[in-house]
Amino acid sequence: MGDIHGFMRHERELPSRRPVPVRLRDWGEVYEEFPAEATQTQAARCMDCGIPFCNNGCPLGNLIPDWNDLVFRDQWELAVERLHATNNFPEFTGRLCPAPCEASCVLGINEDPVSIKQIEVEIADRGWEEGWVRPLHAEARTRKRVAVVGSGPAGLAAAQQLTRAGHNVTCFERADRLGGLLRYGIPEFKMEKRFLERRISQMREEGTRFETDVNVGVDLSAESLREDYNALVLACGATAWRDLSVPGRDLTGIYQAMEFLPPANRVCEGDLQEHPFPATGKDVIIIGGGDTGADCLGTVHRQEAASVKQFEIMPRPPDERSHNTPWPTWPLMMRTSSAHEEGGERLYSISTTEFVGDASGAVRSLRTVEVKMDFNDGRMSFDTVPGTEEDHPAGLVLLALGFLGPQREGLVDGLGLDLDPRGNVTRDNRWMTNVPGVFVCGDMGRGQSLIVWAIAEGRSCAAALDYWLEGRTMLPAPVVPTDQPLR
Repeated sequence: MGDIHGFMRHERELPSRRPVPVRLRDWGEVYEEFPAEATQTQAARCMDCGIPFCNNGCPLGNLIPDWNDLVFRDQWELAVERLHATNNFPEFTGRLCPAPCEASCVLGINEDPVSIKQIEVEIADRGWEEGWVRPLHAEARTRKRVAVVGSGPAGLAAAQQLTRAGHNVTCFERADRLGGLLRYGIPEFKMEKRFLERRISQMREEGTRFETDVNVGVDLSAESLREDYNALVLACGATAWRDLSVPGRDLTGIYQAMEFLPPANRVCEGDLQEHPFPATGKDVIIIGGGDTGADCLGTVHRQEAASVKQFEIMPRPPDERSHNTPWPTWPLMMRTSSAHEEGGERLYSISTTEFVGDASGAVRSLRTVEVKMDFNDGRMSFDTVPGTEEDHPAGLVLLALGFLGPQREGLVDGLGLDLDPRGNVTRDNRWMTNVPGVFVCGDMGRGQSLIVWAIAEGRSCAAALDYWLEGRTMLPAPVVPTDQPLR
């Protein structure tokens, strides 16, 4: 604990966001630079608690008090080393993770928590700038061949860990570029893709092979992979999106979020000159109040939508932590992202009952009703509030309603994988599916979740697979899927 009075002397501080009119003119990240001295001051607020609940709040088990103290003492290179001991991609999580560690910070009981996420990203970026982040090569090769299907955060983490353990790893991606949702789902203003490219280059130097434009289960049979490789890791994500089956769903102008966001990213990549169905000059309604909805919101702002409304069926969260989610649990409370700061109207306790079209068959408006959340026999329900029907003009509707699990066609059905009641691929506490030698991690087995959970599961899955191949492992395993029995 570098400064025993730091948490009393200093207030929580985060970098300033670029002015809204300025940042809406480009796709760059929204935050200004944060001086190293300011980061050290923020690190001084860490109390180095006897029981650091932040470690437990982080699925990766990040050694947060350790690298906070090292930053305060200006020992940045050691902080970089300590950070990478538990996290393969801190520059990703430092930008994209909602920071459950901060929700469980002891200082957060009655004060603003330590700005852990900001300190993390500053350490990671400093490490790259100074040349302290280098390829880590295996001390010996095993001659074992492992295929990783999916190059999102879970797949990349598993691939990097297994390569460093000495296995010959090939990572397959069905898109034309690597990264999964990091590439085509996350807008540039949240994480510029140069950070992803930089990490993939490191992995190539370490020996991981990548194959793009390969849809395993369609272009390449899963059985042929099983014949050619000693083991498979499935990290294909939860890509089966939830739809909204109400009258008028077949009208044009209604798209899933993951139909809308990838072309926007492709424009930034230079693949497209313009978006095929932009929000420019249109009244836009986004149905869904989560992170994906906020990603759509920031994107349509930059496309100069005429107006934007974001619908959420849940009631408005409280401004402060709810008593139903006490410390150190993840708090139910109102959150405002950079996209919300840029404009738009947020409507809560609202449900869409019908899409209304014009003579050409295009969506013209949404018919909605207010709802009241209730619990019957412990099950959530939403009751219509009479007399609250309303029409909202819309020329573009984006559905950001979450995901139902992995796609069944091709890989899942082809391998005959068992699914749990939620539609996710089952795995035992060794991360193995019902098919011997086939492992699963990330959203494909867990369900839609956070990037930090994806990386943690990828690391743990790699350790389990390494043990299965070699009878021993030196790889760390931050989490175990104990909710499913050992086969």
